[in-house]
Amino acid sequence: MELSLFIILDILGTIAFAISGALSAMNRRLDLFGIFIIAFVTAIGGGTLRDILIGSTPVMWMENIVYIYLIGVVTVLAIIFRNKLNYLKKSLFLFDTIGLGVFTITGVETGIQNNLDPIVSVALGAMTGTFGGVIRDILCNEIPVIFRKEIYATACLIGAFAYVTLYDMGVNADIIYVVTSSIVISIRIIVVKYHISLPSFYPTSPGSSKLR
Repeated sequence: MELSLFIILDILGTIAFAISGALSAMNRRLDLFGIFIIAFVTAIGGGTLRDILIGSTPVMWMENIVYIYLIGVVTVLAIIFRNKLNYLKKSLFLFDTIGLGVFTITGVETGIQNNLDPIVSVALGAMTGTFGGVIRDILCNEIPVIFRKEIYATACLIGAFAYVTLYDMGVNADIIYVVTSSIVISIRIIVVKYHISLPSFYPTSPGSSKLR
């Protein structure tokens, strides 16, 4: 297998989401089996949905067993060094953001490689980037962040549209990968840092708690 930048980024996204899932599971005090399951579905959830939708079966982690070993090793390391990962919530946010940015471009690229319409490729990018996190949050008994007012999927869509635009302009693929993932990651960090969110349609009263 040629170790192209695309493959490297896919591996990086898998590692980031596996750590994100493991941290989330440990934060919810799940047992060892639960930690591995959450790490696994977080890392492969989006890519699995993408492959099923485009009819690419067996899906990537079944066809390439390296992903299973990679997720297993990363999860073990996350468990061993959990005390070294200071500020658990910040670590979870960091790895979730990296995975979001990287998997968005792998989804768009897959759509383009399969000669799908640019809009469909954008949708694949957003699904690849967000669906693993959706499964993670549901299994951890949390409302998925994509369904809250916090900007999450919007960052994926902006990055995905930037990808197809640069692709149509004939920009070098490696440059597109780096620029697009940087856009998604930067947007995600900025909106969280400055508390930027989508408008809420649910009024709050003095006696009610605000929607998070």
